[in-house]
Amino acid sequence: MSGPSVRWRARPRTAAEGVHHLVGRSEEILAALPVAAPDRAAAAELPPWRAVEHAASRTLLRALLREIGEDLHGGPVAARPSGRPYLPDRPDLGVSLSHSSGWVAAAVGRDRDVGVDVQTPSAVGDRLLRFCCSPGDAEALAAMPEAVRRREFAWIFTVKEACVKAVGAGFSGRPWSVPVALGQQTGAWERVRWCAPRDLQPVPVGCAWTERPVRAEYQGGMAG
Repeated sequence: MSGPSVRWRARPRTAAEGVHHLVGRSEEILAALPVAAPDRAAAAELPPWRAVEHAASRTLLRALLREIGEDLHGGPVAARPSGRPYLPDRPDLGVSLSHSSGWVAAAVGRDRDVGVDVQTPSAVGDRLLRFCCSPGDAEALAAMPEAVRRREFAWIFTVKEACVKAVGAGFSGRPWSVPVALGQQTGAWERVRWCAPRDLQPVPVGCAWTERPVRAEYQGGMAG
């Protein structure tokens, strides 16, 4: 990970009042922005492929925080035993990170928990379609050209993942059971609201947030 050499501009999206998210390519982020000392030290302990996504996701999160006026000033981005990220110096801010095949995403929520998920489209079989989608949507997806089916399913599953990450439940929250319809861009699930803003997004990404913090209620789960 060499020093920054190109210009990269953060363009956060506002999902709701106090809820913001940002997505970018790992290589572009690391080429343009400095990696904070705590993140660089943590990345040095990881395998090379994991070090890149670790450094890029946290660098993206710091850029997002600066853009919304919540600069960490080098403060730590820590992780709970489950892998869920949090800010020890800013317990009022919920944060979430995601990565997929060279892309990273970050989300921040003021006084609430958030979940973000980014997915690069990949092959999806009929069995997975039936498992994760309604019968009608599974049939419609199966009839689509391969590239379209991959992308549409990725949009659906990013939302499902983001919702369970927002409550800290991970796969124990059964993301496949979160109801998301084909083409749907906003919705709600239990205590969570979500959006999948398709306009001008380079890759499928979903963002979800709670109406109130739930950090004390869930201790397990997946990386947030």
